[in-house]
Order: sequence, then structure tokens, then C-alpha cells
Amino acid sequence: MPKRCTLGVDIGTSSSKGVLVAADGEIIATATVAHEVQRPRAGWVEMDGRIWWDEFVELSRRLLAEASGLGLEIELAGVGVSGMGPCILLADEHDEPVRPAILYGVDTRAAAQIERMSQQLGVDAITRVGGSTLTSQAGGPKIGWIADEEPEAFARAHRLFMPASWLARRLTGAYVLDHQSASQVSPLYDIEAETWHEPWWNRFAEGIEAPPLAWAGDVVGTVTGAAADATGIPAGTPVIAGTIDAWTEAVSVGAHGTGDLMLMYGTTMFLIATGEETLRTPSMWTTVGAFPGTRNLAGGLATSGALTSWLKDLTDADFPVLLAEAAESGVGARGLVMLPYFAGERTPILDPDARGVVAGLTLSHTRGDLYRAALEATALGVRHNVETMRAAGADIRRIVAVGGGTQGSLWLQIVSDVTGLVQEVPQTTIGASYGAAFLAAAATAEAAPPSIADWNPVATTIRPRPEVAADYDVLFDRYLRLYAVTKELVHELAAAQRSEDLEHDDEHHDHDQEDAR
Repeated sequence: MPKRCTLGVDIGTSSSKGVLVAADGEIIATATVAHEVQRPRAGWVEMDGRIWWDEFVELSRRLLAEASGLGLEIELAGVGVSGMGPCILLADEHDEPVRPAILYGVDTRAAAQIERMSQQLGVDAITRVGGSTLTSQAGGPKIGWIADEEPEAFARAHRLFMPASWLARRLTGAYVLDHQSASQVSPLYDIEAETWHEPWWNRFAEGIEAPPLAWAGDVVGTVTGAAADATGIPAGTPVIAGTIDAWTEAVSVGAHGTGDLMLMYGTTMFLIATGEETLRTPSMWTTVGAFPGTRNLAGGLATSGALTSWLKDLTDADFPVLLAEAAESGVGARGLVMLPYFAGERTPILDPDARGVVAGLTLSHTRGDLYRAALEATALGVRHNVETMRAAGADIRRIVAVGGGTQGSLWLQIVSDVTGLVQEVPQTTIGASYGAAFLAAAATAEAAPPSIADWNPVATTIRPRPEVAADYDVLFDRYLRLYAVTKELVHELAAAQRSEDLEHDDEHHDHDQEDAR
């Protein structure tokens, strides 16, 4: 008898991941394809959107081949899609990208557009309609940047995609965007009406067809014959709308109920607090949830795994060695305080010109101390976000940790110690691809939809150690003060870095011209 399964694929910042899951949540096969984003200038982070489909095709074929290699006969009930975001991929009338996709809040190029939109529309009006003030996370200013800086590309733009909606389009032909993703194309989405805000869409996205809206778990179409030939997925298989990876990851661990906080340990760190009330605060992102009737306060650190990977490469040491040395270093990293703003910072300081700072270094400090300081820096950033959410009225009762960083106990323990919060770690931390597969399973269930608690029960609980709470209270105070006292100088350095990048770009252009001659 065929084994009923769903397939989920997530397009991430550093890799794309796929999973084939049985109807009871059992993982049949997994596959990963690594990739790199492009950083052509300081503050720019982009990616060729065509790669997303190429990787989906590779992952789907690998997953189905692995199942076949196990001797399993598969009945594919549905396909779930997910991806990093909010990303801005503009495509022409033939669905050809007009330029590389501009990524989420780590791309900070649209500062001028944020300022101009805020002045023209008014911060109060933007917050009332879209829920949040405009930051580097907002999609609207990035559309504006393309219109201002690349008018020829903008003139050819006809449709707006994000990774999940791009995959849904290629699989089914449906042009659609889910509500959660749309709510991050601020200020072009009305969060209370749950629809596009037509006056501002027509003003700032003129000529682009506003995608029809669906919820993340809605079936938006079925796999076409052409897509079936490319992917190996049977024609007629249902495909859901999907959504942004952090929200799909929250689904994968059941952290999307009122009072839940999902904490995602990845290349960046992401936090999503879920409730029923629309909470607004200038330093966090207000969005609709993945499901009808839910609202989120969300935040994110610009670096997390990216920072630890940078230190690993810099020191030429393996992660297990660094973790052992960091554990030996102890609370406070022998007198170091690090600001993790190596790629600017998202919430709650909303400062694209923030930069990494390490204070207290001496000749006696080791790479283990630096690695410990980096782990503590991300934990301090999490605490800063949690305290800001609570000040805005968020009722945070339960923390669920997900992502690749949950594989090691030290980082988890440091975050619980710094925040004072209990963290639940589920049995499966494969991430957003698993959540996408679950959404597809729920949408196509033959009887009662599956329960994520049955699919993915809690495996580990991390509790804060009261004996270190006072030490981390002191460290958190130093963390906040270090940013305050270095901010002005760091902004000068960021300006100098931009100037050097522009000079380098000009030199590179001159060399290209010489080569052409």
C-alpha cells in the first residue's frame, strides 16, 4: 500500500532544504542544497531568484529518489513551500526577474526611501495602516529603491514575488501571496482590513499587479504538467501558498498560539510572539499571523549563526572545539562584552549603521573567550527584544527554540540564563521545510487534520540557572551602555566603510572599462 506523504521545501539564506514526511510526521527523506547570497556593496544583500526554482527542482528529485531507493511506494498528497523574507523579487510579464531579489532586513540600502515615505505619508498613518514604522525589514521602500535607482528595471516589472510565492507560481501557475508575507510589504498592506492598501500600492508600486491574497495553508493550485516533468512530482498534486520561513518554522514546532514566542537560531536570529491583538511599537515589526485571527510582534537580530561562523572561519577551528573552549571561559567571557551588530542591527535598535564592538580585550584573552562573548552577545540581543515586546504588551508564556543552533546545549543554556526564560526544544528541529510539509498535510488530510503536537513533541526543556542571573543582569546593563557610548563613533566608521566601498566599486568599473577596450 502506498505511503501517504507530503513534501516541504524552504528557501533559506544560506541553503535550501527539503523534507519528505509521512502522514504521521515521520521523516522519510531530507535534502539540502547550499548557496550564497550576493553582497555587492555594504548593506546590500541579494540573490538571483531563478536559483530558487532550480534548487526546488533538485531537492524534489533527490527526495523522491531517496524514497524510491528505500523501496517505498509514495502517494504524494501535497506540496508545501516556504522561504526567507520579506524579499522583493520583481518579474516582468513573462515571469523573468528584472533584477536580483532584494533580501529582508539584512539589506539596508533603502534608507533614503524609508525617510521619504515616512515624511510623505506620516509615521502615524503608516503605523495605523501597516502596523509598523518603516525599517530595513519593510518591503515597500525596497520597491521604491528599485523605482528610484533602477528605473529601467522597474519599468519592466509586472509582478511581485517572494520565495514561497515564486515556487507556487512555477509549480501551479497561480499568482498569489500569503497574508503574512504581504503584511511585511509595509506600508502597502492594511493590517486591519487584511488587504492591499490601494492608494499607497498605486502610488509606490504603479504598474505592478497586486498579487491576490491567501493564507499560508490554503491550497492555491495543483502541479502542472510542465512542473511535473521538471520536478518528478505528479501532475495534479495540491500546492499551498506557504509563507516566510520564520513563520513556517513556528508552525513546525506548534509555536503559533496565543502567548507563544518562537525563537529561531539560524544565520540570523528571529523572534515571533503571537497574540490576538494588534500591538504596535516603533522598534518591532507588527504583522498578521500565519493563520486567520492571529497577530504577531516580530523581531530579528541581523547576525547569529553568521557571527559564530565568521569566528569559526577566522580562527580556523571546528565548532566542537570552540564550544568546549567557550564553556571553559565561563559567564561573562572573562570580562568581555560584545555587540553582535556585525551586519548592522534590526530590532529593537533599528540601526543599519550599527557595527560589531568587542570591549575589554587583553592579550590574555583566547578564541574561546571571543566565542563565548559572541554567544552571550546574541543572547543579550534576544533579551533586548523580549523586554521590548513585553513593554509593548506582549503576553509571552512559552518559548520554543528552533533552528540549527539548537543542536548544541551551551548556546541554549546561555540564552535561557541571560533572558531568565524556559525554552522548549522540540524533537524535530529540521525547520521551515517540516512546517511547510505539515501545512500541506493539514490542507490535504483525508479525515481529521494532523496535530503538530503529535508530529513533533517537546524533547528537551532548558531552564535558566538562578545562580548566574545577577551576573547576566550586570552584563545586560553593560551591553546597553556599550551601544549608547560607541554609537556616534561607530556611525562615523560605517560612513567611512560606505565611502571605501564606493571607491572600490568605481575602481572596479574603471578596470572593467579598460578590459572592454
